[in-house]
Amino acid sequence: MPRITLTDFIEVVTKSGSPKATKVSQLKNRQTYDPATDFYKGLREGIVALHKRSGGKADLANLTKGLVDAKKSANYPTMVAGYKKWWGHKVLTWFDPLGGTYTSAGIDVAINPEVGLDINGQRHVVKLYFKADALTKTKADLIVTLMNQVLSPLHSANTHFSILDVRNSKLFSYSSTGKSFKPMVDAELSYVASLWPHV
Repeated sequence: MPRITLTDFIEVVTKSGSPKATKVSQLKNRQTYDPATDFYKGLREGIVALHKRSGGKADLANLTKGLVDAKKSANYPTMVAGYKKWWGHKVLTWFDPLGGTYTSAGIDVAINPEVGLDINGQRHVVKLYFKADALTKTKADLIVTLMNQVLSPLHSANTHFSILDVRNSKLFSYSSTGKSFKPMVDAELSYVASLWPHV
């Protein structure tokens, strides 16, 4: 059974037309994960480590020190600034987030949020989104619906499932009111499943 990550799913839903099909082909035919080619790994792990040790907002500056990769030097400061702006005056306390798997149309999606934070007294399980393409509310709703579906049984009641558009300092959280996004999630995975054998 094909297995993709939540980040992979995000990349599929944020595209349309032929780029969407191209992304599915890339997912199927990519090489085994190599940490050396994970562009956001250093920043992602740095944010997690900072919160685990109860670091302060000022410590974010350390995440851009010693960068030798030109692309990271150009991008990391923007993302750190976005995260710092989102942090603002919030009181953040770390807890370990749990992960799981969502299955639909024969596709497994690994749901492994990076961050568990008590934000001003409210528990949030957070996926970090670093891409330059801004995350629309509709697409964010698809992702947090998926997170809620899989992770709510694993976490305490009143835990919020969220995705943070880091560059744009915007946190999107799951809401049970309004439009049902689960059929849209399943439709996206059906699209992936239909293309998978042919790319």
